[in-house]
Amino acid sequence: MDILSVLTEKTQAALASLYEINEAEISFEKTNANFKGDYTFVVFPYLRFSRKKPEDTASDIGEYIQKEVEQVSGYNVVKGFLNLELSNDYWLDVAKNQAANGITIPNIGKDKKVVVEYSSPNTNKPLHLGHIRNNVLGFSYCQILLANGYEVIKNNLINDRGIHICKSMLAWQKWGNAETPESSGVKGDHLVGKYYVEFEKQFQAEFATWIETPEGNTELDKHKEAKVLEESKKKDSDADLSNDGILKSFKSNYKNNYFNNNSGLGSEVKTMLQKWEDGDEEVIALWKKMNGWVYDGFDSTYKRMGVSFDKIYYESDTYLLGKAMVQEGLESGAFFTKDDGSVWIDLTDEGLDEKIVQRADGTSVYITQDIGTADLKYKDFGMDKFIYVVGNEQEYHFKVLQLILKKLNKPYADGLYHLSYGMVDLPEGKMKSREGTVVDADELMEEVVATAQKQTEELGKTDGMSSDELTELYETLGMGALKYYLLKIDAKKRIMYDPKESIDFQGNTAPFIQFSYTRIASMLKAANEKKIDVTFEMPNELAAEEKELIVLLNAYPEAVNAAANHYNPSEIANAVYEIAKAFNKFYHEHIILGAKETNVRNFRLSLSKTCGETIKHGFSLLGIGVPERM
Repeated sequence: MDILSVLTEKTQAALASLYEINEAEISFEKTNANFKGDYTFVVFPYLRFSRKKPEDTASDIGEYIQKEVEQVSGYNVVKGFLNLELSNDYWLDVAKNQAANGITIPNIGKDKKVVVEYSSPNTNKPLHLGHIRNNVLGFSYCQILLANGYEVIKNNLINDRGIHICKSMLAWQKWGNAETPESSGVKGDHLVGKYYVEFEKQFQAEFATWIETPEGNTELDKHKEAKVLEESKKKDSDADLSNDGILKSFKSNYKNNYFNNNSGLGSEVKTMLQKWEDGDEEVIALWKKMNGWVYDGFDSTYKRMGVSFDKIYYESDTYLLGKAMVQEGLESGAFFTKDDGSVWIDLTDEGLDEKIVQRADGTSVYITQDIGTADLKYKDFGMDKFIYVVGNEQEYHFKVLQLILKKLNKPYADGLYHLSYGMVDLPEGKMKSREGTVVDADELMEEVVATAQKQTEELGKTDGMSSDELTELYETLGMGALKYYLLKIDAKKRIMYDPKESIDFQGNTAPFIQFSYTRIASMLKAANEKKIDVTFEMPNELAAEEKELIVLLNAYPEAVNAAANHYNPSEIANAVYEIAKAFNKFYHEHIILGAKETNVRNFRLSLSKTCGETIKHGFSLLGIGVPERM
């Protein structure tokens, strides 16, 4: 029986014996770092039974538990908080078990299958910084689920069709001069992204010209009148109603209307999409060629990022899947038809409104595809849960999707979970794909690796390493710094990413933790060279720094379980950081390899080895490598 189970049982017995409380929900917290102790029990809920002061009630229970549980060496009371301290002998036994059994994660996912969908890029542009957060978060969470015993399918749904893809295709067709990745030396996804930006540039020029026409001027005047009227109704308005301000507002608000109703380029793009849907051979051939360039580019980026997938779906294969389910919903009464022939679902009872699932012309909307793809996943895998790693701006979409699946009585509806995450900003500001101002994933990875090289060389941590070893080291440090920075913060929070800060060898960064690991590896290598067999031995006493390490190592499996249950890799990142920080404190306070007593030396080496194994294990769950030397 683990210690928390023992403490729970004896606390229940104490409440029954002292105050005749036979049913109570017992829970313990880790003792606040400012107080002495290991586990804390809060007694306030039981004062009406004890009819004593909080301090006296806590003392009664503490005295009872200390007598009954041999592992409890003492206790102290702070108001209504009973802090229990476990004996050094108990913690030494824990360390012995850690050394003997390695890292053991409770198998909370046994016989459960999970599909995790992440990445989901569009094939009209390369991956950017936001995609990096999505990919490292999705991949890490899959690793965490696997460590917890789940069967996991890593899934990617590539958005390879639609208006945006046709914009890149049309731009290449009109202005590309048959340019290819081979002829230009440009990575395929970057080349296609170049023409997506080019389309926007040409479209904006066409739009600006149209505004100067009588038709454009008429629409601009209408917008100005409406804008002035709208602002006049507000008590406080800081809107820019100058000619430049009105023009800027008009361009932003009327752009989609212009694209759909007035633009020659817009008309050509829509015609191309219609030809694609009709199976036009020339358009399909161009689509396959350009998408092929993008897939080659994506594969290269994914490889460097260290992520992979078990199953890839393509929107071109799935976008019609939901139409059959629309008919199913009509037959069951979950959906209804409006007078114009469009199909809707009523979600007003759930606090939402009516949602369209099929247009009047019979075409699907975006959520229709998601309905069909969800059903396809269940048919393919029969999963217990399916998780979407998507930015938090889509929270409403996934709430609607789950409600629709419930209305359709799908057995997998309750298993849907949206693992949402906040956007990533840089000090320079927000990113805009079609304007070409995104933070390109490949360029960012190059930058962090180059920064890692510069920082490492300045610190003199490269002595005696070959050029191949150095290349691998810089890659491990740079990519580790980038991933860790994105994962150490709760996924739901927005991040301001600073590449230079992420590479720092001090503080809560990957390089600091990686250096801690290499310090341990170097020490163990030296022990091996001295023919020292690193086996656990009991020391004569336990120092505070040693106990702190054992406690943190003992809590690590709980962090792995919690990260899975809370959909939050940052719990592992911060658990590993605390271990690395405590190890460095221990390393500076105590002699390890050179300790005079053999049992002390072996105990400290064994403890260090367990630290190194835990750091490596934790980083593997984050998709981060550790260098063996630095």
